[in-house]
Amino acid sequence: MSGDLDRLAMTALHPGFDGTSVPDWLRRALDEGLGGVVLFARNAVDGRLVRQIRAGNPDAVIAIDEEGGTVTRLEVAAGSSFPGNRALGVVDDVALTEQVGRQIGRMLADLDITLDYAPSADVNANPANPVIGVRSFGPTPELVARHTVAYVRGVQGAGVAACAKHFPGHGDTVTDSHLALPTVHAAREVLAERDLPPFRAAIEAGVRSIMSGHLLVPALDPSLPATLSRTVLTELLRGELGFDGMLVTDAIEMQAVAAMFTPGEIAVRALAAGVDAICVGLTTEDGLRELREAVVAAVRAGRLPEERLAEAAARVRALSGWYAGQAQARAQAHDDVDEGVGLRAARAALSTTGTAGLDRAPLVVEVNTRLSQAVDPAVRTGVAAALAALLPDTAGVRLGPGGDLPAFDDRPVVLVVHDAARHDWVRDVVAKALAVRPDAIVVDTGIPAPPEGATHVATHGISRVSAQAAAEWLVQ
Repeated sequence: MSGDLDRLAMTALHPGFDGTSVPDWLRRALDEGLGGVVLFARNAVDGRLVRQIRAGNPDAVIAIDEEGGTVTRLEVAAGSSFPGNRALGVVDDVALTEQVGRQIGRMLADLDITLDYAPSADVNANPANPVIGVRSFGPTPELVARHTVAYVRGVQGAGVAACAKHFPGHGDTVTDSHLALPTVHAAREVLAERDLPPFRAAIEAGVRSIMSGHLLVPALDPSLPATLSRTVLTELLRGELGFDGMLVTDAIEMQAVAAMFTPGEIAVRALAAGVDAICVGLTTEDGLRELREAVVAAVRAGRLPEERLAEAAARVRALSGWYAGQAQARAQAHDDVDEGVGLRAARAALSTTGTAGLDRAPLVVEVNTRLSQAVDPAVRTGVAAALAALLPDTAGVRLGPGGDLPAFDDRPVVLVVHDAARHDWVRDVVAKALAVRPDAIVVDTGIPAPPEGATHVATHGISRVSAQAAAEWLVQ
């Protein structure tokens, strides 16, 4: 029984690790039945790494966050080849969204990755949301639902499992769950009409996995975050919505839950609430052992029914089995290459006012722009890099809060801003720049706030192709 319990507990644990090769402790864990592994940019993901994991456990659920747009693990150096959800929602062509999902699925299928932690099915109802924003297809449930379904069909049509997140909906928050526990202050009726429809649609479309959000939703459970709430996960998601696939947590080291309990206690409570897989963004041999021992101890103490743990392990194995049965779909997707779909989508998503027609190298002032932590900050990326490829003498400076505008000369000025709608200081910088240079062009890569009278371009997302599409428009 002890060995069986250990193996059941290991099946429900899905950790990330440091390094670009599988460490010895992870190899041993895979041999002991570790159910899954989560990959990140720090792992420099390639086929060799995935083969090392498969050698330890061929049935492991190998997962990755590859949303497109601002969230990519495979294309961190230059930016994603796909514009992201908000851009796809702006275009509002479900066939295009499905094509993008299929190409993202094809990338993962070629690497033998089981599960994509995407799409975000959150309805970005609060423009001040600091963590979802352009990761959402948009602000209305109908729009988000139809594109969630299209994305799921695309990814799963390529033989890779999709994962709708962050249940029951992270869109109406003003707190980043990486940093603290967000609260969704909405009545149950509002949740049912606004936040739940995309998840219901994803379930009806056959999504294989759903990720819980570390969210306090008092209308559903006034005391526990959704990840730890049986009311939210078992009664609502399983019971009312009828989801029977693999339910995975968001990373349990996020402060929304990590500030409340130890990792082992989070794992036990999440499993008891109805979760099947515990996502641990980064752990060590000792950390993984402590998680396993906490789960086994909870079963022996009667806090976690063994039947619940066995059910969780069975759902993990079922997802792995589904993936194994999709070999033909993956082979077909491998031959169904459409490298240009992301750029087409990014071009279609551009919202423009005024005219540009840059005919010489500009000064690019980047205000609040987001840079990948995996890339050397000295490396030029984004719109500045895309413009430099077309106009080689393009110069650039970056401004954060409190930064001073550079002295302007006779060069054209391009202001690249992110989420101007969310930040007063960003809008203030834009206003000051336009007061000096009313001919300056504003490019917004996030939730936009177009200034009056200025030439304005909104990409609705951060990606290599979004930057390229904007640069092309600027020099046309």
